[in-house]
Amino acid sequence: MIEKPLTPADVEFVSTLHGDDQGSFVVLMQPRGKQDVLLRAIDDVALGEFDDAVREGAETTAELPVERALTHTLTALRATGAEAVGQVVEEHPLDLLQSVVEQTHADEVIVLTTPHFVEEFFHRDWASRARHKVGVPVLKLFAHAPDDPVNDAP
Repeated sequence: MIEKPLTPADVEFVSTLHGDDQGSFVVLMQPRGKQDVLLRAIDDVALGEFDDAVREGAETTAELPVERALTHTLTALRATGAEAVGQVVEEHPLDLLQSVVEQTHADEVIVLTTPHFVEEFFHRDWASRARHKVGVPVLKLFAHAPDDPVNDAP
């Protein structure tokens, strides 16, 4: 489960989590919506990213449309040799996640998002909520920012 396209560092990380075992991925993408602008601004302040907090809620043209973002992520995962399918989730992501886990007999769920401190503190983030719903281990990972130095490493 993701909220924005995976960076090259994210793709490498999730595709090598289990060593040389070739994985398959069902990617559910639900981008952060306008409904949580205040929570994102508080998270930005908690991280010391004051400029981001001020701009929170402003429309950006740099972000890919969600369908293109999902296609980008699936293409990157497939380039590692993994099988990857996915879909954009409009509502009730945890209900769909539970259904996908049951249908595919998934071994684990990976929730890869940016930090959301307010939601995490109150255990209202996707990973915390999924742990009570899906019946398989849930691994919570933090996504690399596009300007993260890890992504620039050779």
